[in-house]
Amino acid sequence: MSSKGNDKSGAANRGKGGHIWRQPDGHPVSCVEKIKVLNQNLDEIRQLAQDALEDAILMGCDETQVRAVLQTLVEDLQNPYRKDK
Repeated sequence: MSSKGNDKSGAANRGKGGHIWRQPDGHPVSCVEKIKVLNQNLDEIRQLAQDALEDAILMGCDETQVRAVLQTLVEDLQNPYRKDK
């Protein structure tokens, strides 16, 4: 879940995209080290996706298709910690 602008949480909770990392109950994540790790992970994913997109385009692939494949990849991620209710 992301939120911009109108949240009164501190800047330490904000990711580089301006969003606030949130817990399942909606409260912001407040641990600075956790926020750092989340932001670093997101930076790494963004760079890998950018590299993959650029490589595909240079190899003659359709940009729209590559973006759709990357989006599907994210949508297909599984949460191994989900508690079945």
